[in-house]
Amino acid sequence: MDQPTILAPGEPHPVLTRRECGTSPIVLISDHAGRRVPARLGSLGLADSALRRHIGWDIGIWAVTELLADSLDAVAIGQAYSRLVIDNNRPTDVPGSIPIISETTDIPGNTGIAEAERAARYSEIMRPYHARIAAELDRRAGQPVFLISMHSFTPVYMGIARPWHIGTLYYRDFRLARALFELLGAEPGLVVGDNEPYAVSDQSDYSIPVHGEARGLPHVGLEIRQDLITDAAGQQRWAALLARLLPMAVSQI
Repeated sequence: MDQPTILAPGEPHPVLTRRECGTSPIVLISDHAGRRVPARLGSLGLADSALRRHIGWDIGIWAVTELLADSLDAVAIGQAYSRLVIDNNRPTDVPGSIPIISETTDIPGNTGIAEAERAARYSEIMRPYHARIAAELDRRAGQPVFLISMHSFTPVYMGIARPWHIGTLYYRDFRLARALFELLGAEPGLVVGDNEPYAVSDQSDYSIPVHGEARGLPHVGLEIRQDLITDAAGQQRWAALLARLLPMAVSQI
């Protein structure tokens, strides 16, 4: 029997890139940049309004990442397809890899899928994205590299309001996260989370453990609250702030 194919001919490649020849030692990645669903999967049984919510992607973050890449002359690599198809920042052996429920929303198109389809979603969507990141890091072997994983988070989760404007995330290696946390904390009016609203772990994360920790690269996960970057003005404001502070943080490592 033929293996299932997720992406039809002519559908967009899963990997988004910006500033591919960027000269900065900073490499930006965005696991949840897009919300596209392959045509073969329909809408996963969801209304378009649900796919536009935070469960489908990290709202606003790819726009911030592109602006930041341009300001720093840094390469940016993003994922075009929704994390509801396959979550590119989850180990494939955890339930959240292809979720059947996200927050309180059931994902009908992910219920009871065959192992062959799981494998196809990985090979056609997740693997090319991480292969592109790995190739970029391999190309820079022997050079200083600082990995920045860009995310955004919903202001309210499971009915609980989140006060942070931005959080710096890490697991075993907190060098860059700590330096950036201190710089952000010195900015007037900012509420900065230390491993908030999430903390990195081997069970909940893939990109930082694999591309950052395993290679010994200084890294940080950034989470920006989505209501701050839903429009162009907010996106430009946060990109400008990070373009100013990230080189300062990197210089301390």
